[in-house]
Amino acid sequence: MSPFTGPAFARWRLPAPCGVCGTWSQPAGLCADCLRRFAAATTRCTRCALRVPPEVSLCGDCIRELPLFERTVAAFDYAFPWDHAIAAFKFRGELQWSAPLARALAHAAQGHGQAVDYVTAVPLADSRLRTRGYNQAWEIARRCAATLGLPARHDLLHRLRDTPQQMQLKRDQRDANLRGAFMPGDANARRAVQGRCVALVDDVMTTGTTANEASRALLEAGARSVHLWVLARTERDTAPADATIA
Repeated sequence: MSPFTGPAFARWRLPAPCGVCGTWSQPAGLCADCLRRFAAATTRCTRCALRVPPEVSLCGDCIRELPLFERTVAAFDYAFPWDHAIAAFKFRGELQWSAPLARALAHAAQGHGQAVDYVTAVPLADSRLRTRGYNQAWEIARRCAATLGLPARHDLLHRLRDTPQQMQLKRDQRDANLRGAFMPGDANARRAVQGRCVALVDDVMTTGTTANEASRALLEAGARSVHLWVLARTERDTAPADATIA
């Protein structure tokens, strides 16, 4: 039986080829066998979603220094087949991945959605958005929010400038690279986040610096807390093979 059941997932129950193995599946997009094989639940650090041993709640990095976001939910490890799927969706315009990937993230986050008031996405710089034509994080965020019955807003954060890829930089350069890259939205957006919990969606979490700086902007605007929802979590400081642009 597929783990993705219940009324919230009814809209994806039309058959379609599984994006991983190609067999016709129900619900649409990802078959139950591939989900069991490649998306099995695992123990993760509650703060940054790094894999940890059973009965461990925080990884060593988060014990030493807590990130600004309060919790991280990750649907998968950044490994086969999700690395290829995310790269196709993000870099090659294969938007058919947006629904099954959003559905997987909604499944991972459904036990945490009760605390969330708004869902938003890590924004792209305007130049990057014009080049790509879409923000992959927002495509996931709006579908995930709809599945969970949560309001999604794209205007809660703005990216002021494009930045070099984080994994091209040394650890001590990453904070400086992104410091000041994000700002809260307009006055209406700032009022909306006052005292609220915001779920911030991104496709891949690598170092956590991007999420930390985006969280900083939301918290400075008055958000009560920020939860990070990501499709995939890399191993510690491991660059995705396709990590050439954000």
